[in-house]
Amino acid sequence: MPFSERSQDAMNQQLNLEIQAFYTYLGMSDYFDSVSLPGFSQWMFNQSQEEWMHAMKFRTFIQDRGGRVLLSEIAKPSSDYPSALAVFEKALGNEQAVSQSIANIYAIAEEEKDFASQAFLNWFVTEQVEEEKTMSDIIDWLRRMVDSPHGLFLLDERLGQGGLSGAVPAESETPA
Repeated sequence: MPFSERSQDAMNQQLNLEIQAFYTYLGMSDYFDSVSLPGFSQWMFNQSQEEWMHAMKFRTFIQDRGGRVLLSEIAKPSSDYPSALAVFEKALGNEQAVSQSIANIYAIAEEEKDFASQAFLNWFVTEQVEEEKTMSDIIDWLRRMVDSPHGLFLLDERLGQGGLSGAVPAESETPA
C-alpha cells in the first residue's frame, strides 16, 4: 500500500517534533550543568539522545516507505529555569505534546488504512506512557522535597546513575 501524503506529512511533523525535543532536553541538560547538578544533567542528556533516536526512527520509516523527509526550523531551547521542578514540569508538557501528536498520527493512519504506520507507531504509543509516567514520578519527588538540599542531592545522584528510567534504551528496545 502506498504511503499517503497525509501520513507522510504527519510523520514529518513528528520527526521535527522529536528533533525539537532532542534540542530542548539538551538545553535542559546544560541548565543542570550550570547549577552544579551533574546527575540531572546526565539524565537530561540521556533523554536528549533518546529523542534523537526517536527522530531517526521516523526519518528511516519515512524513507523506507518511499516518502520524502522534510526538516523544518528548530527553535532555540531555553537553558535557564527557576528550578529543577520547573524543568521537569516543562519536560512533562513536552512529553504530553508528543503523546498527542503520536495519537493524531495514529488516527490519520487508521483513516488511511495505513497498517504499516499503525504497526510502527504502536511502540511509540507505549513509550509515551512510560515517558509521561517517569516525568510525573520525578515531579512528585521534587515536590515532596521542597526546600531539601539533601533530597535534591540524593535525587541528583540517583538520576546520574540512570535511575528513574534515565538510561538510553538499547537499540533492540526501539522499533526497527
